[in-house]
Amino acid sequence: MQIISASWIITCDKNNSIIKNGAIVYDKKIIDIDTLDNIKNKYPKTKIKNLKENSVIMPGLINSHVHMEFSSNTTSLKYGNFITWLNSVIKERENISLKSTSKLISQKLDFMKKTGTTSIGAISSYSYDLQACLNSPLNTVFFVEAIGSKADMIDTLFSDFKARLKEVQSHKSDNFIPAIAIHSPYSVHPFLIRECLNIARKENLAVSSHFLESPEEFEWLHHNKGAFLSFLQKLLGQNKAISKPLEFLNQFKNIKDLSFTHCVEASNNDLEKIKDLNATIIHCPTSNRLLNNTKLNIENLKDYDLKFSLGTDGLSSSNSLSMFDELRNALMIHENINLNDLSNTLLKSATKNSALALGLNKGELSQNKDADFICISLPDIVLDKNLLAINIILHTKYVENTIIGGKNV
Repeated sequence: MQIISASWIITCDKNNSIIKNGAIVYDKKIIDIDTLDNIKNKYPKTKIKNLKENSVIMPGLINSHVHMEFSSNTTSLKYGNFITWLNSVIKERENISLKSTSKLISQKLDFMKKTGTTSIGAISSYSYDLQACLNSPLNTVFFVEAIGSKADMIDTLFSDFKARLKEVQSHKSDNFIPAIAIHSPYSVHPFLIRECLNIARKENLAVSSHFLESPEEFEWLHHNKGAFLSFLQKLLGQNKAISKPLEFLNQFKNIKDLSFTHCVEASNNDLEKIKDLNATIIHCPTSNRLLNNTKLNIENLKDYDLKFSLGTDGLSSSNSLSMFDELRNALMIHENINLNDLSNTLLKSATKNSALALGLNKGELSQNKDADFICISLPDIVLDKNLLAINIILHTKYVENTIIGGKNV
């Protein structure tokens, strides 16, 4: 059992509780959390580690959607339009993939740890990132991704998917959790989706999918036209969408831990269905800005009582895997929302809501939650606790300590 205290503890619990001069008692899980004075009275014989002035303890950040396999990309891909970007990915993917070695991916994971991330939802198309994730102290929900829309290839695609999933499942541990990803409604055949989701239901695996990421995808799925028509006709000989949005969503019934990433073009009917599925929407603001100049209407989500979490996406569509960079970008693009309210909402999206999206017992500082938290130092005194969240987002680039499962990593 250990005790650590700080000037501030921001819990990210359901009440957004903030404790001034607080302390946490923990081993692998959080045993107690209270003011420092109360903790001293309750545990008089236990040594307390006191952090320096203007210190903050908060839940570790959870990057609920990240692609690690293209981690070598910096200047190779074209941004500004989704199809333009997709064409550049197809053209450059072999070179980028070859450069994205396990060593490089490990370096990126270490950077994420130093910038406050304690857990990730890693979307893996080929399992090239598997070894690096296994070697990392970060908690990893490893999503084996299904992709492929040609009907005559379904048996082969499903066999490959099952083989990759079996390999990933052989490494399952407390901090490495196998899961399933369905790439998108335009790229996965309904029969393949059905079989993969049957496995998810049977084995109680978390599931995630990209959904309505761009205006081009909307036009294609709803009207079989637009830039996706020429793209898919040339690539796969397709001139008709294999799924309509609601048909696609309806396949995800009875999945316990479910998330849909992006959803920037989702209709009201789509949002209603996502709510019915008890799913979380994952927001990747930097990626959305770079690929299609669209942002998620997070205010509109309140009408459906929908929660959103935060992810960085991968370096193929972002310039940073730091969740604090992502938080700052989100703070800047949602310009019509009160800054202090938005700051609190965003911190929760990167902690409690991300844990919900991935099915983790983390993301908030409260009794019996996993002891995953970060310690940071602010540059000066925060006079008003209502300004704590915005100052954390604005001023934090690296963390002082990262605690995962009760261990300083």
